[in-house]
Amino acid sequence: MLKLKRYLKPYIALLLAAVVLLFGQAMLELTLPNYMSDIVNVGLQQGGITQSAPEAIDQQSMAMMQIFMSEEDRETVNGAYRELEEGEELSELQKTYPNLKSGDYVLIEQPAGEFDGAFSRASYALVSLIEEMNAQQEGSGDMQQVMSNLATMMQQPEGMQMIEDAIAEAAVTPESMISQTGPVMVKSFYQQLGADTDAIQTNYIIKDGLKMLGLTILLTGCAIGAGFCLARLGAGVGRDLRRDVFAKVTYFNNSEMDQFSTASLITRSTNDITQIQNFLSMGFRMMCFAPIMGIGGIVMGLSTCVSLAWVLALALIVMLGLIMTLFSVALPRFKKMQTLIDKLNLVSREELSGIMVVRAFANQNFMQERFDKANKDLTKNTLFVNRAMATMMPAMMFVMNGISLLIVWFGGKQIAQSNLQVGDMMAFIQYAMHVIMSFLFISMMFIMVPRASVSADRISEILTTENKVADPEKGTEKHLGQKVKGVVEFKNVSFRYDGADADVLENISFTAKPGETTAFIGSTGSGKSTLINLIPRFYDVTQGSITIDGVDVRDLSQHELREKIGYVPQKGLLFSGTIATNLRYGDAEASDQTLQESAEVAQATEFISALENGFDTEISQGGTNVSGGQRQRLSIARALVKKAPIYIFDDTFSALDFKTDAKLRKALKGYTENSTVFIVAQRVSTIMQAEQIVVLDEGKVVGIGTHKELLENCETYREIAQSQLSKEELA
Repeated sequence: MLKLKRYLKPYIALLLAAVVLLFGQAMLELTLPNYMSDIVNVGLQQGGITQSAPEAIDQQSMAMMQIFMSEEDRETVNGAYRELEEGEELSELQKTYPNLKSGDYVLIEQPAGEFDGAFSRASYALVSLIEEMNAQQEGSGDMQQVMSNLATMMQQPEGMQMIEDAIAEAAVTPESMISQTGPVMVKSFYQQLGADTDAIQTNYIIKDGLKMLGLTILLTGCAIGAGFCLARLGAGVGRDLRRDVFAKVTYFNNSEMDQFSTASLITRSTNDITQIQNFLSMGFRMMCFAPIMGIGGIVMGLSTCVSLAWVLALALIVMLGLIMTLFSVALPRFKKMQTLIDKLNLVSREELSGIMVVRAFANQNFMQERFDKANKDLTKNTLFVNRAMATMMPAMMFVMNGISLLIVWFGGKQIAQSNLQVGDMMAFIQYAMHVIMSFLFISMMFIMVPRASVSADRISEILTTENKVADPEKGTEKHLGQKVKGVVEFKNVSFRYDGADADVLENISFTAKPGETTAFIGSTGSGKSTLINLIPRFYDVTQGSITIDGVDVRDLSQHELREKIGYVPQKGLLFSGTIATNLRYGDAEASDQTLQESAEVAQATEFISALENGFDTEISQGGTNVSGGQRQRLSIARALVKKAPIYIFDDTFSALDFKTDAKLRKALKGYTENSTVFIVAQRVSTIMQAEQIVVLDEGKVVGIGTHKELLENCETYREIAQSQLSKEELA
């Protein structure tokens, strides 16, 4: 993946924005359980009361609470409250506390933290004593009865000792155990003053609920924003990769095309880039989001309840073991996926492009068996991967539910011991689920990352492939003259394919002049097509040189060189569009008259005029809606439109009948009278009138001359000619 990191640079702002939004989303998700915990702990259990020190308290309750305070706590509380007197302030407070009267106490405005602990400890001591009194059936929970019993106890040494013991016990009790007792007592104080405690509880729950709703909306906005940024990122990178891969392949020469199969190039340009795009759009989101949620869930969970940390540790160990076991088995299959898709595309393309041959040999069953094998191999691999991944979700759910049960079981015991609150346990469950879900996301990464990584390597392989046929460095290139004559000279040219043990062309030398036709003939595999492919630099010579007007073709830019060549390949290939657009492929600015002239020379006007739309007739992909001969003639016309100083016809007359062949060559002679013409042919009749015929045999020149000269001096040519023509025709 790092090999393609340069494609992320134009989108670095989107990437950073997505990371920030994902971080914000994770933080908001980790915050929500705390609010849920507060609603349960404070809103439900504490009645919406957050402080252990009441804002207002009657004289009797204050006196009772101070009995259970230490001297230090009592002094703190006395400094925090003042007695109320008749007046406007009392009337205002009575709107909230109707039973409040002169002589009762009201809290002076100052941070409650200074004396919250005093009331918490006092409340805990009081509740502990009441529970002990109720256990001994010495009283009830009624406040008046409690005060009466306390007054009686204080007159007895044993009673005072019990109160002192309760105070001492509260002083050493952890804050977590006494924090809820204070708010419960405050609620009873407010009820005595006639306050609407139900409204206090409802307001608190609504307030926190609205905060949660706001965070949820913000969280959703972050998620949508991150998704949008990453979708733009993935789409942009995918577009850039497709553009560069296509541009790179467009400039591949035959050496590079031999390195990659067409099916593989199609797979790399489509499926492989799609894998990378999906990774950037979805996988990168999980890659950023999962670690934040996992680490954040662990930190927040431990801050909520350290005593249950072992449950999180157990979950982590189980999840790591599960993921490592699963993907040690499945990972090799992920990496194999793209190769199998290549194979399937290869078989499909071969069958579709060779459908006529398949039908002609009645080999549909054979091709179906090939396709079935490739299809079954891909299906088998995909099923194995999907089955492996299918076990992940049930396993994750089993772990999640098991962890939840453990938390509830052991958390319940902590709650019974007053070491944990219900809301905190619920929040801990959610944090544990976040941790497990982060591992689920990580497991999904094991699906996307290997495939994306393999795809990135395959795409990088194309982008980093160096063209063996390269333009000269800037500043060193040479140029042809304003008026190109077209003199082509081969000087001791030898050529060997990459990895081959021997040369396919050896020590070839000849000169082709403008206004003349140089023809090549020889047995199949003698190197005719290879030789003429060296002129436009589809391959570069291994030894020797090829010059045009004295300039080595390797010193010219490929664009300038090929601009001067009209090339017609062995297989006539047309592009989707009209006949006119196909002919103008040779020269986009060509006039209608030029098209007409080129078609006439190529003997194509007869069938074009017979078509309803003439030159505007639509051509299907590959030219499949015209015959082979028509396709070949249109290919010739396309090259002639270029009006180039050099023409190369690579066995292009083989699909033509003898009559059309003769008429075309006659017309071609006049049209190319100032151009250098190269013709590769299998038929002697096609090249008999050529000014120069080069005879090849196993990559070597065995004869050069005119038809008459070769009949006398070249045995190889004579054998070919005699096998095709009668004595009268040879003469």
